[in-house]
Amino acid sequence: MKNFLNIRSADMKKGAIRAMFDKAKKIPGSINLGIGEPDLNTPIEIIEEGCRALHSGKTRYTANAGIIELRTEIAKYLNRYKLSVDPESEIIVTVGGMGALALCLLVTITPGDEVFLQDPQWLNYFSQIKFCGGIPISVPVYEENEFKISAESIKKRITNKTKILILNSPNNPTGAVLDYNDLKDIARLAKEYNLLVISDEVYSTFVYDGVKHHSIASIDGMQERTIVINSFSKSFAMTGWRIGFAAGNKQIIEKMVRLQENLVACVNASSQYAAIKALSIFNKTDKMIEVYRKKRDIIVDGLNSIRGISCYKPKGSFYVFPNVKKLGKNSETVANELLEKANVITIPGSAFGSHGEGYLRISYANSEENLGEAVKRIKKYIEN
Repeated sequence: MKNFLNIRSADMKKGAIRAMFDKAKKIPGSINLGIGEPDLNTPIEIIEEGCRALHSGKTRYTANAGIIELRTEIAKYLNRYKLSVDPESEIIVTVGGMGALALCLLVTITPGDEVFLQDPQWLNYFSQIKFCGGIPISVPVYEENEFKISAESIKKRITNKTKILILNSPNNPTGAVLDYNDLKDIARLAKEYNLLVISDEVYSTFVYDGVKHHSIASIDGMQERTIVINSFSKSFAMTGWRIGFAAGNKQIIEKMVRLQENLVACVNASSQYAAIKALSIFNKTDKMIEVYRKKRDIIVDGLNSIRGISCYKPKGSFYVFPNVKKLGKNSETVANELLEKANVITIPGSAFGSHGEGYLRISYANSEENLGEAVKRIKKYIEN
């Protein structure tokens, strides 16, 4: 039979995270420290609002950009981070943060454009860029610099084909958080070389130890050259509701709306009404963040007690990125052995780029009991 696949789809492969989960299905009793999903359920107030929307007949198509009531609340939310956006023309509600990223890349990348992203990075960036015809350019980050991307390392890789820079702070997989001075340096570079910045801020709520989240779009002259991407998935434990948003450059948002019209029409209505309720209880997330900070400390202290492993204490997201180089094996081997011998699921750092080799990504979005047990299992396997 004739192969009907085009080149772009033929090049798509199952991600390393999903592949690890498939292996884990065959091993009962494993503790999952691999999944990037809150271990909490969606708050009951949000669930009730979604149900209320369904029961009241809000089951039809909405505006392609999302209901204006939600976009207005998103604009108010962004104002917390010193962004002033027009809910009518500068915000789109999307099918998760991933949907926002895909729409943005699809309307901005011309085949051959270079798109900069840090290495290690969330692996979906790489595949989405390639699918759109872009050329991913990896900018390495290092543990000794808290895994933060620097303006200097970006600048020396810029060519006349460079068009887009993707920032992700707080970061997946490293937990790095860019401070305001880091962002000012990068903003200066973006303006000098006329770059579009896609700022993935889906972990903006998850910052610890007095650290504050800053958006590069809040810096003078940056809002018109930035698309901010965020999601309700992490901050409100709404991963299955599939709702996110993008905000920024009016021209780009307009084309994202037109593309969404032609792909999925709109986000489902009940999720949009539930998201309004989520934003109304945003202040209640403080207790949740304290819970995650405690979990972070448990996993970091536990990992640092294991011979051959060292773990930097990250300031954001809900991941740690422990260094396992002293174990003398590559990260994929270590992750596979921890699954098969210790019944603990982790993700090899190499899944996130070549500079992730020698590390593991571990999610602490799990119960304190499971985190403690996972550390015991890892320690027992490695030290015995």
